[in-house]
Amino acid sequence: MNLLFLLKKFLSVILLPPLLPLLWIAAGLLLLRQRPRLGRALAWSGLLLALLLTTPAGVKLLVRPLENLPTLQEQDLAAGQAIVILGGGQRRYLAEYGGAAPNHITLERLRYGARLAHYSGLPVMLSGGAVIDGYDSEAKIMAESLHRDFGVAPQWIEASSRDTQENARFSANILEAAGIRRIVLVTHAAHMRRAVNEFAAQGIAVIPAPTAALFADSDPDWPSDLIPSPSAAYAGWYATHEWLGLAAQALRLRLSP
Repeated sequence: MNLLFLLKKFLSVILLPPLLPLLWIAAGLLLLRQRPRLGRALAWSGLLLALLLTTPAGVKLLVRPLENLPTLQEQDLAAGQAIVILGGGQRRYLAEYGGAAPNHITLERLRYGARLAHYSGLPVMLSGGAVIDGYDSEAKIMAESLHRDFGVAPQWIEASSRDTQENARFSANILEAAGIRRIVLVTHAAHMRRAVNEFAAQGIAVIPAPTAALFADSDPDWPSDLIPSPSAAYAGWYATHEWLGLAAQALRLRLSP
C-alpha cells in the first residue's frame, strides 16, 4: 500500500462523519477560554453538522442530487456490449463461508448485475482489487459469489484496482482489448455519477444501471425525519464520501494534462 493511498485514507477519516463533526466540537471547546465567541460558534456548528448528517431530513438534502438518476430501461440495456460490476468492499473472514465474502454493498451490486445478466445475456466484468496487501482481491471473491449464489460466470476479472479511478482505468484496458466501448455499469446510485465520470475519461461510453438508493422514498415523513437514526447516519457518511470524491475528482481532472 503506497504512501499516497494511505494519505487519502487518512484524509477520508478526518473529513467524514462521525469524526468530522466531533473535531469541530472539540476545537470549539478548546477555544472557549481564549476565543469564546469563536469557540461557541465552532461547537454549535459541529453539533448542527452532526444533526445534518444523522437525520433523514438533513441527509436527503445530500443524497437526492447524487441519486437523481433514472432506472435502467429495457431498451437501454439492449444497447450495452457488456455489464461491468464494481466492487464495494469485502468481509475478510466469515466463519459460515469459510473465508472472505462480499460485504453488503458489493452483494447489492452483484445481485442487480446478475439480474441484468440473466435478462440480457450480456457478458460480465467484475472490477475490484485488494485494498490491503495479502488479501484476496474483491473481484476474485465477487466471482465466487456471482457464480455460486447467482449462477453467473464472469467473462473478465479486473483484480488490481483500489479505487474508482483505477476501476475505470484498468477495466478500460481489458474492455478495449475485447473490442468493447459501451458498457452497462452497475454500482450504487449515489456512486454512479463519480463512476461514470471516470469511465468517460477513459473513453468508455456508459449506460448507468444504478441500484440500492440510500433513500428510495420521496415523500417527507414528519416528525420522524427530524430524529437521528442509524440508517440516516450511514447514508450521511456515504453521501459525504461521494461529495468529497466528486470534488477531488473534479480538481484532478482539471489539473490533468
